[in-house]
This record gives sequence, structure tokens and C-alpha cells, in this order.
Amino acid sequence: MKVLILAEKPSVAREIARVMGCREKQKSYMEGPGYIVTWALGHLVGLAEPEDYDHKFATWALEDLPILPERMKLKVLRETGGQFKAVQHLMKRQDVGELIIATDAAREGELLARWIMTMAQWKKPFRRLWISSQTDKAIKEGFASLKPGREFDRLYESARCRAEADWMVGLNVTRALTTKFGAPLSAGRVQTPTLGMIMDREREIMNFRSQEFDTLAADFGSFQAQWRANSGDGRIFEKDRGAELAKRLEGQKGTLTKVQKSEKSEPHPLAYDLTELQRDANRKFGFSAKQTSSLLQRLYEQHKLVTYPRTDSRYLTADMTGTLKERLESVAVGPYAPLARPLLRKPLNITKRIVDDSKVSDHHAIIPTEQTVLLNQLSAEERKLYDLIVRRFISLFYPPARYDAVSVTVTVEGETFTAKGTTVRDAGWREVYGGDLSADEDEESESGGGEAAGRGVTLPELRQGDTVTIRRCMLRGGRTQPPGRYSEASLLTQMEKHGLGTPATRADMIEKLVSSDTIERQGNVLHPTGKGKQLIELVSPQLRTPDLTARWEAELERIARGQGKPEAFLQGIRGMAKELVAEVKNSGAEYKPHNVSSSHCPQCGTRLLEKKSKRGKLLVCPADDCGYTRAGEKRLSNRRCPQCHKKMELKEGKAGLYVQCLGCGITEAVNKDSKHINKREQQKLVQQYSKSESLGTSLGDLLKAAMEGKQEGK
Repeated sequence: MKVLILAEKPSVAREIARVMGCREKQKSYMEGPGYIVTWALGHLVGLAEPEDYDHKFATWALEDLPILPERMKLKVLRETGGQFKAVQHLMKRQDVGELIIATDAAREGELLARWIMTMAQWKKPFRRLWISSQTDKAIKEGFASLKPGREFDRLYESARCRAEADWMVGLNVTRALTTKFGAPLSAGRVQTPTLGMIMDREREIMNFRSQEFDTLAADFGSFQAQWRANSGDGRIFEKDRGAELAKRLEGQKGTLTKVQKSEKSEPHPLAYDLTELQRDANRKFGFSAKQTSSLLQRLYEQHKLVTYPRTDSRYLTADMTGTLKERLESVAVGPYAPLARPLLRKPLNITKRIVDDSKVSDHHAIIPTEQTVLLNQLSAEERKLYDLIVRRFISLFYPPARYDAVSVTVTVEGETFTAKGTTVRDAGWREVYGGDLSADEDEESESGGGEAAGRGVTLPELRQGDTVTIRRCMLRGGRTQPPGRYSEASLLTQMEKHGLGTPATRADMIEKLVSSDTIERQGNVLHPTGKGKQLIELVSPQLRTPDLTARWEAELERIARGQGKPEAFLQGIRGMAKELVAEVKNSGAEYKPHNVSSSHCPQCGTRLLEKKSKRGKLLVCPADDCGYTRAGEKRLSNRRCPQCHKKMELKEGKAGLYVQCLGCGITEAVNKDSKHINKREQQKLVQQYSKSESLGTSLGDLLKAAMEGKQEGK
């Protein structure tokens, strides 16, 4: 009997097939002496749509809501139906006696496989491959220690509950909002509180009133210090007081009332999980969370250089300690060689900040694999992300950074001045990043760290009781600033803090908010749109805050551990869906489209709405029975209509570029191989090929000669 292996995608299936000796390639599977390897294409099976329960639900109507089936059905997804049939056929083969689930080792990967098994009516034994990297070694070790499939029943129940809960709440609230307010408005347990956080920040900014203030710095010759009030605030809000202080204190003597030295030790940062890596890549390179996820997936699957990416742990497990030196050897190339080689000559210092089984759930932190890296095979963006992962991994085995922190207080005429500075004693792990103590200043100040203020400032040798003189006072004006809008890095931090989504879904959720026109990117920050501002006011207060999602995630985690009951959880979700739909039905609010254009639909006369797409701005008719769409910005070509001789519009369709005259209804394909000749080119060709004796030749003959000459020259 043969064993069927189900991978999540073709690329993973190919690697497993190669390692397991499956050489015979077919359209939808690969076969060997003992194994058959096939694949899903993401989800092949999903939850049935409302119209699959009753055809009347195909038309969205407020009176039909909420839609809450007693038992949720599954359906084969139309776009991947062919692959499902192939997998089902393999499962029903008489010579197949066992299934190995080799989908992603996570909640969603388990759900994907179990739904396929349910729809294909798999009744035979099955086991689970649970690996964290795609190297040959990891695959072989994984197959040598396969786990019983039933060990993951609770993980599947947790994933099923999440999917069904999202369907019942998200689908019903989205349909209710859309039908009630006559606009495509979507809501859900993760996207709505995420939008709510962005809107809360927007309100803080709108309500903020900026104030002018002064700061006063004193130059004592060998160092500078900042004036501080008794409260510790260095800002002077009273008008003219700063100037008075400067005038009164300049040239005065003061005393060093406090000189405090302390040795500080800063341990290395923890290894990366997905969210932390997305934050760093956004801060340092401006990568979106989605872009980081895509690059990381390529490093994991295609190049096999990093471990499983969709992890929420920042620690390693004890069984990995024997592989750490091998991993260091694999990255000890190029710029990393001088950093990694010294570590290989002695035993590694492995602490609880690196290895801690109690802080690893499904997968350990993201670290390099044992695969030897060829840096020239990586794209520029892949190289940047790989650099972050490798440097963080190497830094784990370096000692803490040690430096002397000096804090000085000077009293002059009853006023207090303070200065802070540092002296590096041992760069420690910071040597991996160039040894600069001020390197993370922006990040620390962003997260509210006070240590950043004195970083990079070196103070001279000072003793308590010394007398110093203010040589000059420097007064600088400033204004209080509102809190900054969220960047993707800071939004990911908040989503993680409040338990919104998982490391695997947060990037997609931000993209969903952007694509649904509820938020927009402006540079590296996120702004709510007019639609987003109205939408957050239309949804139930329950959905606006992260508390609801946090409760859900806690309950789903209990189910995954076998401590919670799936049916009790889903019963509570049904009750909540009824409440949320009732709130929308009883709402007296109004929605006004924020993107109404000045153009009217030529078919029904309704004002068109502006929408952004990958191909530019579109004008769309909002009428349900119309569906008229056209480009919002005309692109005119140099080609003219053969009937009215006006310039034709350049458009892009599935077959490529084409030109169209809307008035005459004429459409022509743009042939990229033979470019259209404009008048200027015509004149050049005529001058090139016309001779003095052929003055009587017609323009047609000249052009013919020109084109023949051009063909010969090719």
C-alpha cells in the first residue's frame, strides 16, 4: 500500500517529492515506489455561501438577516475545483492506505487539510508532518517522527470555530450595513477594531491644540545642560519667562549638586517573530507588512534560508541547541563571517533569553536554517530582510552591551540644569550592528523609552561640588506636537498588544482596509478615508474596540488546549450576530458617499463614484441595476480615429493595450511589434529616401521606398 502526502502548495510538494524519491510527475501529483505527493492550492474547500442554503439569499436583503444555519455546510471552491477532484481521486485509490498531512504546521493549515478530508470522505488512518523549515534535513527528520493525526483534533476545532464565527458575524454585519445604507460597507471582528484604533488616533489629532513653548540650554564650556522645572519638564510655556531666565543666568556661577554614575548592562534583543520582523522592516526599509510576509515566504520556501515564518514566538526550543553552531556556520559568509567566526571557536553561551520551551507554542522564532547561503542569488529586497534575520540571530550569542551612564545636576541661582551622557565599556551584541549606542534612538523614543535621551553624548570627568560658569544661554522655540498617525510598524504593535488577528493575518487585514477604501497610505503613515470615518460610526460599539476579539481569541486558545467547548462558543456567537444585526436595522444614522464625482452615468444618469484601482482611478455607477464603469482619467494616444479623426483613448484589457474611440465605437489593438509611425517619422523617412531626380514622385511612392529600406536594414 502507498502513502498519500498532502502539501499546502505545489512548491512545497515538489520539495517533499524530491526528498521522498517521487520521480514520476503527473499533472496534479508526483508518485514514487512508496509515496504519492499531491497538493492543495491554499483552500480547496470553504464554508458554503448563504445562497447554497437557500437561493433567495443570493439577493442581499435586510429582512433576511441574520442568516444563521443550524449546521454549517462545506463546499468545493469553484476556482480550485479541478485540483480538489484530483486529490479526491487519489484519496479513493485502492492502493492508498494512509494519508500524511503536510500542510503548514499551524491552525489554518490544519483546517485546510481537515476540510479536504471531510469533503473527500477520508476514513482511513492519517498522520501529521509538523516541521518548521523546508530543508532536506528538516523534511527527513519530520518524516522520521510523524505524529498521530488525532493529536491535532483540538487545534482543528479551534480553527473551525474561528472560521464559522467570522462567517456568522462578518457576513451578517457586512450585509446589514450594505443593504441598510446602500453602499459596500464591510465589518468584522479584526478589521473593525483595527479601523477603530486608527480613528481614535485621528480624533486625538483633530482635538489637539498646539501650544508654543521655549527650551533653555546652558553652555558650561566642557558640556551643555538643559533647564528643568521642579516637575522635571524642560518646556517653558509662560511667554517671556525663557528670555528673562536666559538674561538673568548668563555669566552666573553654579554648583554640580549631583553627579551620578551607574554601570548599565543591556542584554541582546530577542529573536524575531513575524510581527517584530514586520515592524523592523517597516521602520528601516519602509516595507509594508504584506511585502515583508511575501519576501519572508520566498526566503522560507524558495531559498530555504529561514525557518517557518508565521510564528508568534521569540524563543527557541531545547531540542534545537545542537543545530545552532551548524546554523552559524551556514551564515558565516560575506559581511557576516567576521561576526560569526569568533563564536564558532568556543562553546555558545545559551541562556533563557534564547532557549525557553515554555514560551514556544506551535513554532519557534524565525532564525536561519542550516542551508548554505549564496547572497548573490537573493534580490535586493530579500537581501535586506535576510540581513535583519541573520544579524539578529548572530547577536543572540554575543554578551550584553555595557556602558557607564552619567547623570549630572547643576544648580545656578536656584534654577536646575541636567545633562546625561554615556561611555561605552563593551559594545557586546551591538558590535553586530556596528557598535553604535544611538542606533535605536528613534525606535526607543517612538516606544517612549527615556534612555535614548543621553545616548551618544560623552561627558567629561566631573565631580560633585565643582563650580561651573554659564558661558552662554541658548533659547529655542518649539510647539507641542499631536500624537503621530500610525505607521504600519506602530499599528502592528497595537494589533499584537490587543490580540487582533494572528502574525499570519495582520498584514492581510491592513491590505483589506486599504483595498476597501477605508484607510489609505500617505507616505509611511495610514490615514482614515471619508468612508472609514463614517463606517466606524455606523457599526456597533461592541465591534469598535479590541475587547471583543481579545475575548474570542482567549476562548479559541482554550478550545485548542482542550479546556473550552466549541458548541458553547458558537452558540454565544449566534446570539451576538443577532444583536449586531438588530442594532443596524434599528439605526437612524445616514451614510453619504465621500467619493461622489461631478460626472453622470451615461446609461442611467446617476452621479458616478470615484474608486482607486491598480490601473488608476475609475468612475463607477453605484446603481444596482446598472454596473457602468469607465476610467476616471483619460489617456489619449497618438493614433487617430479613421472616421472622426479625433485622438483615440488608450485602454488596458485582459489581452493588453488597445485604443478606442467611444464616439464612433471603433476599437483597435495596439501591436507592440510594429509601432505606429507618426507624422514626424514620416517626414524623416521621406527626406532620407527622396533624391533630387525624383521630385515628381508621389508621397505614396516615397513612403513605400522608405518602408522597404527600413525592412532591409533590420
